[in-house]
Amino acid sequence: MELRQLEYFMAVCEEMHFSRASEKLCTTQSNLSQQIKLLENELGVPLFDRLGKRIALTDAGKVMLEQSRQVFSHITYARDAIAEMKNIQGGTLTIGVLPGDADLLFNSLLVQFHQTYPKLSLSVIESTKILDQVAAGSIDIGVTTTPPPDERMTVVPLFHEEFSLAVRLDHPLAREREVAFERLRDLKMVMFPPDHQIRQLISQYCLQEGFRLQPHIETTTLSSLLSLVEQGIGACILPRLLLESLGNKAIAVVSLKNPTPSQDICMVYRSDKYLGFAARAFMDTLTRYIQSAKELAGVK
Repeated sequence: MELRQLEYFMAVCEEMHFSRASEKLCTTQSNLSQQIKLLENELGVPLFDRLGKRIALTDAGKVMLEQSRQVFSHITYARDAIAEMKNIQGGTLTIGVLPGDADLLFNSLLVQFHQTYPKLSLSVIESTKILDQVAAGSIDIGVTTTPPPDERMTVVPLFHEEFSLAVRLDHPLAREREVAFERLRDLKMVMFPPDHQIRQLISQYCLQEGFRLQPHIETTTLSSLLSLVEQGIGACILPRLLLESLGNKAIAVVSLKNPTPSQDICMVYRSDKYLGFAARAFMDTLTRYIQSAKELAGVK
């Protein structure tokens, strides 16, 4: 059994068509068919059912496909590990974050990371499909809400995030330490648009309490929301850790109770992916950054 045969087998599985697979591999269809036949002869079982012009994987073929994926995953892992030995302080890294979270978490973190690791190239992109992109390999590490269990993913908890009400200092609620969530229905609000992850979370809590928020202004940027709150246009709901760490003296932070909106934030990466120096350095930096922000804000 040769790696080339496994490569040819996987190409046929991806295309489910011998002609298209041979074009993809830049080989002849007869050579491709011969290599698959040799592989089947060695295993003693057919890997494909030939159904006229169509093909389908046999049960043995399905097992072979799963094991072949693991073989090439281990090969990629080994290549990445060896390549890193040649350039231990270098490398590139792509981080995926939820829309708006680049503002929430990464502005000062990126500066800090670059100053500590100037040879590393870092790319931060916003996405609503972080798990899919991590699984596909287009994102190395995702920072997102905790996903359902998935054996393909390794999940590293970061922190439990609670949300609070942000109001201008002269707002009637500014002197309150906490307010009932239900009182939001009577407030003039400014918020992220409906497709934003934070807005969706808050909307779920509102529906549970039997009402819907109708913001006076919606904007996609954090800076715009904070400016609107400062000008007294309306109140806003944002992560308490963020509000406390910003330390904006023109804005009062009021706790929301019964219920307190919250979510768990984590880092995710593919379990079979080699974590190179760049990934390990970023994960360590982000963990320490979050801990420092929590200590600064007095959050446990």
